[in-house]
Amino acid sequence: MNTSSIQERIATRLPHVPLAQERSLRRRFREATTAEEWQALDRDVESGCAEVARRAAAIPEISYPNELPVSARHDDIAAAIRDHQVVIIAGETGSGKTTQIPKICLELGFGRRGIIGHTQPRRLAARTVAERIAEELGQDIGQSVGYAIRFDDRVGPDTAVKLMTDGILLAEMQRDRFFRAYDVIIIDEAHERSLNIDFLLGYLKRILPQRPDLKVIITSATIDPERFARHFADAQGNPAPIVEVSGRTYPVEIRYRPTDEDPDALVRAIEELMAEGPGDILCFFPSERDIRDAMELLEAQRWSGTHILPLFGRLSNQEQHRVFSPHSGRRIVLSTNIAETSLTVPGIHYVVDTGTARISRYSTRTKVQRLPIEAISQASANQRSGRCGRVAEGVAIRLYSEEDFLSRPEFTDPEILRTNLASVILQMASLRLGDIAQFPFVQPPEARHIRDGLALLHELGAISPPRAGALPKLTRIGRDLARIPVDPRLARMLVEAQRLGCLHEVIVIVAALTTQDIRERPLDHQAQADQLHARFRDKKSDFLSYLKLWEYLDHKRQELSGNGLRRLMKAEFLHYMRSREWRDLVRQLREVSRQLGWNIPDPTGNAEAIHSSLLAGLLMNIGQRDGNSKEFRGTRNTRFMVFPGSALAKKPPEFVMAAELVETSRLWARDVAAIDPAWVERLAGTLLKRQYSDPVWSRSRATAVVQEKATLYGVTIYADRTVPYHRVDPEAARGLFIRHALVEGDWATQHRFFHDNAAALAQAAEVEDKARRRGLVADEDVLYEFYEQRIPASITTGAHFDSWWKKKRRADPHALTLTSEALLHDAAQDITQDLFPDHWDQFRLEYSFAPGTKDDGVRVLIPVPMLASIDPAPFQWLVPGMRVELVTELIRGLPKGLRRSVVPAPTFAERVVPLLDPREDLCDSLAAGLRRLGGTGIDTTDFSLSALPTHLRMTFAAVNKCGKIIDADKDIRALARRQATQIRSSMDRLSNYAETTSAEEWTEETLGTLPQTVQTSVDGHSVTAYPTLQLRGKIISVAVLPTKAAADQAMFTTTLTLLMRAVSINAKQMTKGLVLQQRVALEHYPHGGVEGIVEEARVAAIRDLLLAAGGPVRSPEKFAALRDSLVPQVTAQVRRSIVTIAPALVSYERVANELSQWEGPAIDDMQAELHFLLPPKALIVHGMNRLKHLPRYLQAMTMRLAEMNHDPDKDAARQEEVDAVMTRLRAVLAKRPEGMDKTTPVKDVLWMIEEFRVSLFAQRLGTAQPVSRKRIMRAIDRL
Repeated sequence: MNTSSIQERIATRLPHVPLAQERSLRRRFREATTAEEWQALDRDVESGCAEVARRAAAIPEISYPNELPVSARHDDIAAAIRDHQVVIIAGETGSGKTTQIPKICLELGFGRRGIIGHTQPRRLAARTVAERIAEELGQDIGQSVGYAIRFDDRVGPDTAVKLMTDGILLAEMQRDRFFRAYDVIIIDEAHERSLNIDFLLGYLKRILPQRPDLKVIITSATIDPERFARHFADAQGNPAPIVEVSGRTYPVEIRYRPTDEDPDALVRAIEELMAEGPGDILCFFPSERDIRDAMELLEAQRWSGTHILPLFGRLSNQEQHRVFSPHSGRRIVLSTNIAETSLTVPGIHYVVDTGTARISRYSTRTKVQRLPIEAISQASANQRSGRCGRVAEGVAIRLYSEEDFLSRPEFTDPEILRTNLASVILQMASLRLGDIAQFPFVQPPEARHIRDGLALLHELGAISPPRAGALPKLTRIGRDLARIPVDPRLARMLVEAQRLGCLHEVIVIVAALTTQDIRERPLDHQAQADQLHARFRDKKSDFLSYLKLWEYLDHKRQELSGNGLRRLMKAEFLHYMRSREWRDLVRQLREVSRQLGWNIPDPTGNAEAIHSSLLAGLLMNIGQRDGNSKEFRGTRNTRFMVFPGSALAKKPPEFVMAAELVETSRLWARDVAAIDPAWVERLAGTLLKRQYSDPVWSRSRATAVVQEKATLYGVTIYADRTVPYHRVDPEAARGLFIRHALVEGDWATQHRFFHDNAAALAQAAEVEDKARRRGLVADEDVLYEFYEQRIPASITTGAHFDSWWKKKRRADPHALTLTSEALLHDAAQDITQDLFPDHWDQFRLEYSFAPGTKDDGVRVLIPVPMLASIDPAPFQWLVPGMRVELVTELIRGLPKGLRRSVVPAPTFAERVVPLLDPREDLCDSLAAGLRRLGGTGIDTTDFSLSALPTHLRMTFAAVNKCGKIIDADKDIRALARRQATQIRSSMDRLSNYAETTSAEEWTEETLGTLPQTVQTSVDGHSVTAYPTLQLRGKIISVAVLPTKAAADQAMFTTTLTLLMRAVSINAKQMTKGLVLQQRVALEHYPHGGVEGIVEEARVAAIRDLLLAAGGPVRSPEKFAALRDSLVPQVTAQVRRSIVTIAPALVSYERVANELSQWEGPAIDDMQAELHFLLPPKALIVHGMNRLKHLPRYLQAMTMRLAEMNHDPDKDAARQEEVDAVMTRLRAVLAKRPEGMDKTTPVKDVLWMIEEFRVSLFAQRLGTAQPVSRKRIMRAIDRL
């Protein structure tokens, strides 16, 4: 046969080959050129035609049961299919549409060149419908009729009608995008509007223009078929035809019985239906819990001959079968909405509808699948009531009002509006179907649901980050996910498990999560089932429980026969058929893994790898325990608890992941495991949201650091983690490095330029401190710019700098060196060493410009051992550069009357400073200088050094042997007192100028002559010490003291004691010649009587005579001469003191007696005055020079008492004058060192106040000195 003849024959036969082969054969027809190619094509076309003929021959004669309503519409249905590409067939359950429409298609000639594809929402339905059609055709499954469901493919080479789940047809899209293997596709139960169904309807709408030969038949219950018709409208907008087929139904009476929350409403409704006659009752409830509550309520009624049966998805097979098995008596079936469309309960005459159901809804806010209880739609309510019109006339009671019914939505929202769209978007991206927003869904999903689906795929790493207006682009992970026939989250677990080497274990777990739990809990054996299932529990992971269960069954499968395994599993409440399904899915996933080129290693039991793999798909389902509660803070502000059936429910860990979060009565986490948040950090990557504290400088790290907190959708993964700031903001980190390390010098480095610059800056800063003004030194911004211009932009840390500088310094070692000329402005040239020296004699000076602080001004650093030997007076002059300001402030502090002659103060200060001699006392020199310039009446005492600003008074700082400041004060004496222990410790190390000696007598042989000073070295400092005598009991010893004052005081006390040893006084001899009244007063002396006052007089006399003689002497010879000179004078001196004090004591006793008879503030004041005038040891404390005025003071008190009775207000006013100066004195003393009240200046002020009392209360007696309140206040201020 020639080529031309072959071409004609092929062209004639091509329309008769299988549709799946036609396209490729036609392409070969167009491209064939050689005889060999034409002959091969002819053979293939002949084979295809034979296959079609064989399939046609296998189709038996077709008949239709007359009793089915669909048979009556046979011709209408056939005509619609023949004349239209898409047909909608609406009919109630029982109309026969599911089994008869495929036969009508066969009768029309379909099923020869292509397959009649027939989808069902559930596997069970696909299998049973196939079996029913095959039975009606008189064939076995696998001949003209077959089915394909997961794990079970019963399709033969001659199969013309293929029943399958909608998921199987979706999977075929990957290898047959235009469904070329089919000439008819029937989408059954389309009213259920599952996600798969809606996707298929949209996809078929998309491909129909490319497949004009493809017939599409949509079968549905009579629930909104018009929507499907509009969806498949033709190019002219004409809806697809609808053929309605009535069901085999009987009238149903609807009764409305609103409950108003009445718990007995259910009982009354059932009793009302029982009264109608025999027949089973079907009651609809929203949840398993409601069913259990209702069972308890109804069983309590104890109706005779009535069986109450539950029906819900988690019920065991055995319990479900009870609903469908033959029975006697009446049954009341309590069901969820599973009996609404999925299952048909036989024999139902009556229905009770509560009007609610659990509707699965995806929350775009919390990203979890919720199962809220909602009011059902009108269509669902009608479906429920229709369940009682299948066998006879029925009655349906709705436990809500008719108004409530009419206000409800007409139809239930399709699943595509209630679920996450990640799997749909993944498949669309894999098939390159374009933008999901433009996809022809029956009801397009909301944009937020699309965004959430994209977000989940991005979280799983399946697509590149979503961009506005761009189509999702699959990553390598995404392409793998699209080929794995499970939910994308579960598929992601497998991808990660392959990477981590635990694919064997994770396949088992993923399969378990995909299929229904094989563990059963029959209502009447729950405790027993729980006990048996507890063997498989893992206290840290529900996922590992699946592995334990798998390993157990695998072991038993090898031990037992098939029937033995069935019996074992039934006894242990394990579902055999579900375990088969689990095993089949594991086998399928292993096969898919091999197709992807993955290796499935032997199980390792690596729990971390297993859970990390699972976590890759469950990042959105993590949570952190809220404190010590059992509640968890989940992603996106959700809060959940571990489901009570979990092994982790009683002792939940800190962090968990959950296979799913389901909201019922509350949000529950099912199938959970403890996780390490470090796993989340490793897997989440860019999904983590990181927050940072304000950066802080770290000297030890030589870089700025921040505290990092990472959250995943609101769950804190870690917090307070210190990280280098340059990872966050390199530019800002560089700025902080320059500012802190180089400008501020807060860096521990050995670079020479760094330390040279620090020294230059310190010297420059001292200039400002000396000048007491800022702006003389280049500020930090200038320094920052200096470094910023010289350091590369990549330098952000000390380590970076070290690496760069190591090379840079070889080429230019001074590139970063600061010079003093660059640091100081011209105005700083006036700050010279002459005006602002760095040393005062041997002591270093420091300058501080810190107004308002105690360190403000000049500070002299004095070694501790030398504190006691320093005369503070020269330091009052300060340094030359500050003297004009010092004098200006002293002039301003003069009393106003004196100040008038020396204003303006700055001008006079400028003039007087050159006239002053720093070797003299400051106030003496200044008073004399101002008087020379015309300042009249200015005296040394008119200046108040204590009132000077802080910076104009020298600060004395004590430094230890290491040169460290340990204490500081404006008053060097106070500083020395605080450091007395340290000073004494230093003195203990002095080299003794002579052998340490002691004796009972001071002779040249024993103690010898004492030098005024000794010079030695302590801690490297030259120290002057002062020898003296000290008494310890009767023993005299030589001591070396750190200060002249201390040594002089010790010498005076020792000398006084030695002199007192040489003098004894007879007290009786001292009182001879005194009048009786005086002798009595002496006897009544409150501090020891006659003996006490005579002893005081003896001590005072020896002291006064010693002072008059010039004080202590330093040699034994001079002491002997002094003793011989003074002892004869003591008795006469004591007698004079007694004679002088005796009359005063008479007056004292009289005043004291009179005061004891009065009360009040004035009396309290005079009592205190008496105590001051005559304290213990009064003659020693005050001395006779003061006590000679005692009679006048006592007389003034007597006069005050007399006058106070006549004019108390006047006395009170005068008392206020006294109180004012006393208050001021106490305030000043409170700020002074302890013991200052015993010093001579303070005593002088107290006697001035005593004279002030006389001037106020007894003015006519006169005063010993000029006195006024103003004078006293000035004297107090000078303290």
